[in-house]
Amino acid sequence: MTLTITCTATITTFLISLIFLPKFYSSEDSIDYDYSSIPKSDVDLLEFPLNLEFLEAEFFLHSSLGYGLDEFAPNLTKGGPSPIGAKRANLDPFTQDIIKQFAFQEVGHLRAIQKKVKGFPRPLLDLSKESFAKVVDTAFGGKLTPPFDPYANGINFLLASYLIPYVGLTGYVGTIPKLEAPDSRRLVAGLLGVESGQDAVIRAYLYEHAQEKVKPYGLTVAEFTHSFSELRDKLGHAGYKDEGLVVPLSKGAEGEVTGNVLAGDEDSVAFDRTAEEILRIVYATGN
Repeated sequence: MTLTITCTATITTFLISLIFLPKFYSSEDSIDYDYSSIPKSDVDLLEFPLNLEFLEAEFFLHSSLGYGLDEFAPNLTKGGPSPIGAKRANLDPFTQDIIKQFAFQEVGHLRAIQKKVKGFPRPLLDLSKESFAKVVDTAFGGKLTPPFDPYANGINFLLASYLIPYVGLTGYVGTIPKLEAPDSRRLVAGLLGVESGQDAVIRAYLYEHAQEKVKPYGLTVAEFTHSFSELRDKLGHAGYKDEGLVVPLSKGAEGEVTGNVLAGDEDSVAFDRTAEEILRIVYATGN
């Protein structure tokens, strides 16, 4: 599979596979664009992350402010359809402030990428609570009662957010070595820095509550993150590249700790994923 393949599979499960409707966009959806200032191989690699950046921007904007790109930066949507089911989340002031910052950072990411490549219209996103509930049900192998609602409170929202930046983060780590132009590498390194920061903030907040039960399910925050990470690894078919907030001692940093506020390999280096791995995860086919 190459980056320029446009995937048209019906999306039925897990994370973006539920959220992107009806397809994951790539550069084949754009025509007559001038990519002369950047190698074609870099164009493909830079356009691919726009799918995730659109998702993050809309999810964080709507959840923190109650509106999205259509109101704040309609030019960045390039006429793509408005998201489905997005709403303002029931967040405490501290969490709302953090997510608002994330939202505006994602707007900047979209603009930064579109300065380098033409991009494509915003894909149709299903950000409804029903979509997230199906994600969580898939991770636990059965239906939770009541269905998981990411907009209900701060913990639920941050658990839903745990699903998102890390996928992009690992994709950026895998992308940088493949880029030819220095400007392309600089852009992706800069995007990676902020995405990593977002993931770290989310994980740190959840780690503080790792042993608390997520009401009314009787499952801890740590158990939620473990199930989410385990599912991503299973779908990626590329080994161990995802970790929850608490790990076996053998998987902790230097084999000395079970706390895992940041995910990393045996040398505490960030994991990488290829575009193919990401597609297997977001389409939930493992294919």
